[in-house]
Amino acid sequence: METETKGYNLTMSLNNFNLSYDDIGEGTIPIIFLHGYPFDKTMWQGQLEFLKSSYRLIPCDIRGFGKSTDEESALSIDLFAEDLIQFMDKLSIEKAIICGLSMGGFIALNAMQKFPDRFEALILCDTQCIADTPEVKEKRYKIIEEIASDGVTNFNEGFIKSVFHQDSLTNKKELVEQLRNVVFSNSKQIIKQGLIALAERSETCSNLSEITIPTLIICGRADEVTPLAQSEFMNTAIKGSKLQVIDNAGHVSNLEQPHEFNKQLLDFLIALTEDLNYEKINGIKRMV
Repeated sequence: METETKGYNLTMSLNNFNLSYDDIGEGTIPIIFLHGYPFDKTMWQGQLEFLKSSYRLIPCDIRGFGKSTDEESALSIDLFAEDLIQFMDKLSIEKAIICGLSMGGFIALNAMQKFPDRFEALILCDTQCIADTPEVKEKRYKIIEEIASDGVTNFNEGFIKSVFHQDSLTNKKELVEQLRNVVFSNSKQIIKQGLIALAERSETCSNLSEITIPTLIICGRADEVTPLAQSEFMNTAIKGSKLQVIDNAGHVSNLEQPHEFNKQLLDFLIALTEDLNYEKINGIKRMV
């Protein structure tokens, strides 16, 4: 068992690679944050600063990204989900709240499908449950060929433009530049392997009706990567889930509109805590 350590940029040997993560704040139920492709855990900094006084927060760099370097493995959403469960085991976390954006949401839904008893609540941000259509899959593999021959610059620049609301591209240049630096810090190998992981992922839509834990779905109204219609579909399929739409935001709603995003996050967490305390109190009453 790993020694209990708190702080930033911690490292854990896990499943044949070294995983980088932060573990800050105090709280009964840990919240694990899973970033999108091809980002890293620093994308959650605004949420950490906002919530750390009241909650235990654990953002991690997904295998291959950020400081969780792995240039050897064939990356997949299945593998990322296995990493997540092993990570929780090593930290002696029986149940966690999972907050995943985009690819992080794919991982959360995959893990929820296989290990439903390990999660207290789900927060799905700018994500979807569908697998790639044959057309989208073919397009991803064509991009991989282009990257192999021409490098990552064209793909990275196009991707950065696609994830932001137009207002952010015009008026939040510092934010755009910060994310650009994160994207360009990835090796060519990881950019390609990440695209393969996305292309080969399985759908999780058919299991949404089985999700019974509290679920918050957040989506930027102008998200073009995982459009709002996909969040609306998940909201309909997951009984009792809440959908919050963030105006003036694209695919990275937590970065573009952090105040509104954080408000929705906190409202959900407060309600969740109240519900859990109510269940605990009533459980005690029933026992008595």
